[in-house]
Amino acid sequence: MKTKLSIQQLITISSPPLILLLLWEILSQTNILDARFFPPPTVILQTLIELGGESGELFQHVSVSLVRILLGFLLGGVLPAICIGLLMGGMYKHFKYFFSPPIVMIFMPIPTLAMLPIILILFGIGGEFSKIVTIAISVFFPVVINTAAGVANIDRIYLDVAKNYQASAKDFFLKIALPGGALPVMLEGIQMGQAIALLTIVAAEMIGATSGIGYLIWMNYKAFLLPEMYVGLVLISFFGYLFSLLLRGLERKLLPWK
Repeated sequence: MKTKLSIQQLITISSPPLILLLLWEILSQTNILDARFFPPPTVILQTLIELGGESGELFQHVSVSLVRILLGFLLGGVLPAICIGLLMGGMYKHFKYFFSPPIVMIFMPIPTLAMLPIILILFGIGGEFSKIVTIAISVFFPVVINTAAGVANIDRIYLDVAKNYQASAKDFFLKIALPGGALPVMLEGIQMGQAIALLTIVAAEMIGATSGIGYLIWMNYKAFLLPEMYVGLVLISFFGYLFSLLLRGLERKLLPWK
């Protein structure tokens, strides 16, 4: 029954994209859409296969981007954002008052791409670390805000019990804050963070990079090699879908009751 249901869900999820691709193919093949600007999906697929099988250059671009995303995600989302979010929404009011105004009111409204010139000045145009920092900043805010909101929404009685029994910070975070309400909202923040990371890496790799999916998209656009450009866009879409599935699977493991 579960297998049947999962197959039905898969068909439901995949139907709209397949219909759009089929419509795109028909319109492009019949010249209703200009194939110079909107090459048929079959041509894009053929180009993807050719780029993947020629010299391994495509896999090099993909691996470079994935490493940058992973390191930026760890640097910005997993390490500081979760810790600061837990402290902001927890028992430490002074910590909340110190961090909340600058994070929520000052820095969060600034688009990450608007900060890119400052990042490039500080860490260099061609350096790897500038790309990683760009990803880290873009991931940091949704994760820290969602984590803090999850902890803040915990029933006050749990916080009072923790104070009365003088629970240590470790016990409070691991036994009350995370399972008590922060984890579901925090995972939603991580889900948002991975989508933002994919958007940001493309923009970051278009400026001062010599490799990566964003670089692949930009260079082929400038050379008017549009099938190759669309290959980069397809890869970004694919990894966004894949990361989303992986995070949803992790959520089902960590939150089986949800």
